[in-house]
Amino acid sequence: MNPPDETDQSENILIVDDQANNLRILSEILAKKGYKIRKAINANSALKAVYSTLPDLILLDIRMPEMDGYQFCERIKADAQTSEIPIIFLSALDEVFSKVKAFQVGGVDYITKPFQEAELMARIENQLIIQRQKKQLQAEIKKRQEKELELQAEIEKRKETEEILYQSRALINSVLNSSMDGIAALQSIRDQAGAIIDFRCLLVNPVMTRMLRYKKEKLIGKIMLKIFLQNLDAKLFNNFVEVVKTGKPLEKDFFYKKENDERWYHFIALKLGDGFSITVRDITQRKLMELELQRLARVDGLTGVANRLCFDETLAKEWQRCRREQEPLSLILCDVDYFKKYNDTYGHLKGDECLIEIAKAISRAVKRPTDLVARYGGEEFVIILGNTATEGAITVAKVIQEKVQQLKIPHQTAKDKNYITLSIGVASVIPYPKLSPKILIASADRALYEAKEQGRDCLIIGNCLLENITLQ
Repeated sequence: MNPPDETDQSENILIVDDQANNLRILSEILAKKGYKIRKAINANSALKAVYSTLPDLILLDIRMPEMDGYQFCERIKADAQTSEIPIIFLSALDEVFSKVKAFQVGGVDYITKPFQEAELMARIENQLIIQRQKKQLQAEIKKRQEKELELQAEIEKRKETEEILYQSRALINSVLNSSMDGIAALQSIRDQAGAIIDFRCLLVNPVMTRMLRYKKEKLIGKIMLKIFLQNLDAKLFNNFVEVVKTGKPLEKDFFYKKENDERWYHFIALKLGDGFSITVRDITQRKLMELELQRLARVDGLTGVANRLCFDETLAKEWQRCRREQEPLSLILCDVDYFKKYNDTYGHLKGDECLIEIAKAISRAVKRPTDLVARYGGEEFVIILGNTATEGAITVAKVIQEKVQQLKIPHQTAKDKNYITLSIGVASVIPYPKLSPKILIASADRALYEAKEQGRDCLIIGNCLLENITLQ
């Protein structure tokens, strides 16, 4: 690559010298050659000038107040934005040490004062030629890289995945046969308008055949995905079509049952040519553990009935359902009488056993599977009765009292009876838009409080109309 013969008139040079006379002489020399000149009387001013507009070259004195030329050069070379700017030191210091240090900190040349104008210009123009060539080389490299990227993109577009698939079948089969996951590849079947109407199975590994309970011969080459998905999830067909159209992967869990075998699977489908590949993993054990963890998260750890979280969620759902259907919803709130004294007398271990037995008794009294028994907190239990008016709730509450009394759990420190009893508050309401579930809870809680005030071991009916809670 030949350097240009003439000076690039757009190139600008920054002169840094603390002597005004030196700045003037250098400026006059360079200005005559057509260069754009900027001057700085010290290193700090020079830094501002550099970051204002990057110069093509810097002429730098060494001895300057506050920051000398070496320090200035180190600052410039340490910044990636300015590190490529060539710096020529111009100094009266003629010792070898000064020159060596100038090159060590990043200088590209060193000219001693007093200088010869011809030598100065030759060295400046030499560095600018090198700088031009470097920029041209960088531009050429960038251009080539862009062309390579364009070429690579074009190659990727032209790849025929289906052809590669057939040509590499032996290798692919060996990989497929060693996989622990079920793997299959399917090709789009299109109508005359180009719309995907089904998929043909191109290959399938042994794990996939075992998962589906189909022989390999019944799958390879067959157009059957649409029919198969109708028995599983008809929406999946359109999902797979979108994978082919958009290239966006599809990932999903699904439940599959054939004969007496029930399984959970997880699959990921990826676009492959004019079709897709699918990898399926058996996640039955993981799914069962997740379901069990979800169940445990909604169960009280001591009594085995529902916990407060489960109660809140169920009440919200039942409230919405009864509001839509305009059916009554009832709540029974139970409190174990004098339970603190029971704990103090018999100990917390016996107290836990007492709560477990009471929870079992309440659960036996609540017959319908749609109703919910939950531990509300401490020694309190709550029962949600959907589609149940006050009369029905009272009947259930009385059965609960009877079941608990039948336990005959000794309680010598109780005031009236020598065994465990319950105080119960009952509330019922037909939800409508301006009411909140809080009104039902507040009414049952008020009734429970009144039951305790009236001597415990009794049942009080609450009145939701007396509660000042209407906002949802």
